[in-house]
Order: sequence, then C-alpha cells, then structure tokens
Amino acid sequence: MLDNLNSWEFIGLLLLALLIFGEKLPKVIQDGMRMLRNLRSMATNATGDLSRELGTDIRIEDLNPKAFVRKHLLSEEDEAALRNPLTGLYDDLRKEVDGVARSAQETRSSISAMTSTTPSTQVAAAPAPTPRTHNFDDAT
Repeated sequence: MLDNLNSWEFIGLLLLALLIFGEKLPKVIQDGMRMLRNLRSMATNATGDLSRELGTDIRIEDLNPKAFVRKHLLSEEDEAALRNPLTGLYDDLRKEVDGVARSAQETRSSISAMTSTTPSTQVAAAPAPTPRTHNFDDAT
C-alpha cells in the first residue's frame, strides 16, 4: 500500500498528521486500528457464515464472482461445456492453419522440383520493358 512512497514523502505525511491532529494523534491512531480490527473480524464472520450456509469452505479469494461461480456452483461438466465452444474453435483454427502450411510446403516443393527439372536450353528471356518517361511540363 505504501510501496510507492519514498522516505521523504512518508516523513512529510507524518508531520502533516502531527500538525492536523496535534496531541490527539495517538487517540486517532488507536481508533483507526480498532476500526481496522473490526472490519477484519466482520469479513471473517461474513465468510464463516457464507461457508456455513453453502456447506463448503470459502476463502476471501473465492468471493470474486467468477471464481465463486466456477468453484461452487458449476460442476466439472458445466465448466467443460462452457469452455467447449472455445476449444472447438481453437481446434478448427489449428486444422486450417496446418492445412495452409501443408499446402504452402507442397507448393514450395513442386516449384523447386520444376526449376530443377527444366531442360538445359534456356528459354529466351523477353526484353525488359522500356521505362516510361514522364513529361511534367503540362499543367493538365
């Protein structure tokens, strides 16, 4: 929580708290700690009550709605059914990519086979096209 504060900023915050609260600072700290303890005990009691009502062991991490549904309400078959469309899509995509790669490899090998089996007489190459010269003197 205070990881991004350097020592000077922390000292500045302490001095600011001392100026604001003055002699009441120990009492304010004590009240803050008491409130924090009460919040922790309320959270512990709430998770205990929820665990007792559901009949399972629940930790604070399980209170994330996605994790809660996945762990406590869905069976393994339901979770597999939810993931099945994505895995089916992934498998279909993988097959298509493999087919394209295989086709490219076959094309590459047939081209290399054609170039290595051409007759020794070379076909006369067509003359290179003459480059067009552009006249940009026109305004049109």
